[in-house]
Amino acid sequence: MTSATRRRRAVSDEDKSQRRDQIMAAAKEVFARKGFHATTIADIAKRAGLAYGSVYWYFDSKDELFHALMAAEEGTLRDHVVSALAAAGVPAADAGHEEPLRVAVRATLEFFESDKATVQLLLRDPYAMGERFEKHLGGIYERFIDDIETFIVAAQARGEVVAAPPRMVAYALAALVGQLAHRRLRTDDDVTAAEVADFVVALALDGLRPREAG
Repeated sequence: MTSATRRRRAVSDEDKSQRRDQIMAAAKEVFARKGFHATTIADIAKRAGLAYGSVYWYFDSKDELFHALMAAEEGTLRDHVVSALAAAGVPAADAGHEEPLRVAVRATLEFFESDKATVQLLLRDPYAMGERFEKHLGGIYERFIDDIETFIVAAQARGEVVAAPPRMVAYALAALVGQLAHRRLRTDDDVTAAEVADFVVALALDGLRPREAG
């Protein structure tokens, strides 16, 4: 292979990556606005400014495109939370302490507020999407539950959280954050994500703190 051929291939690969990103950005916007079932490949191609058939060079079906988009959004959110923890000087592995939870909740809310389409996608009810998406979207949700459960188990080991089933507690916290994220999409209040995070963490930890007998 000549150097000119290698350069052409590199450019071609870069163009393909950019075109794929272009399609996914368009799909994200249309899925968030219309929902999965009402969205067509033609809708996505039109929003991306591409010919209908161009989408199929990168994705075999609307299902495959949706799965790829969900995986990308999950990864972006996780990276954002890890970066926020690092910027705050809080080790991500420092499980079970109040400050990592506060930073993670705040970063999650800030991420959703800066990218409202992600809320519409990641926080959809997986059961409403149909059986073929229940496992995929449910898997994303369960991985976030795993993260919260790790915090709860560590806090319980130090005696700072009541001895309730940690998975159940994790679901309760996730539901609280999810509902607040949805609510904040539809309100124009001036409460910041940091203030909401403080409220969530204080409410959760105070409610979960063991009570002295008598």
